[in-house]
Amino acid sequence: MQVILLEKVVNLGNLGEVVRVRDGYARNYLIPQKIARRATDAALKEFEARRAELEKIQAEKLAAAQKVGEKLSGSTVTIAQKAGVDGRLFGSVTTMDIAAALVRDGYESVEKSQVRLPDGALKAVGEYPVQVVLHADVVVDITVVVQGEMA
Repeated sequence: MQVILLEKVVNLGNLGEVVRVRDGYARNYLIPQKIARRATDAALKEFEARRAELEKIQAEKLAAAQKVGEKLSGSTVTIAQKAGVDGRLFGSVTTMDIAAALVRDGYESVEKSQVRLPDGALKAVGEYPVQVVLHADVVVDITVVVQGEMA
């Protein structure tokens, strides 16, 4: 299926590009999230008419993400979790826990889908580097400190 991208998508294309994707990816993700539209003649004409407006909206999103990224860059988030004597956690620290800690610290616009854990959930006490993807062009590195509470 061919779609018109309404915003930049990593590993796919930029705003306004017509790309071919799998039908399921378009129907189940891109179109419902309003990231893309089907590439019909009418949709192409409508897109060209609204191109400046869409580019302005994307520039505003990028500027907002960069502003949050500057504040967030290099920051440290501390999460307390129940742990055993050996430092292993009862459970784990997930992207949801990290996003909740960031919201608690005053970063309202961070969602769990934006937090990237390269090695999966954190299962032990310690310091871990974590990436937060605020926008396709804004990736921020933060440090997550997991502290153990005695159960």
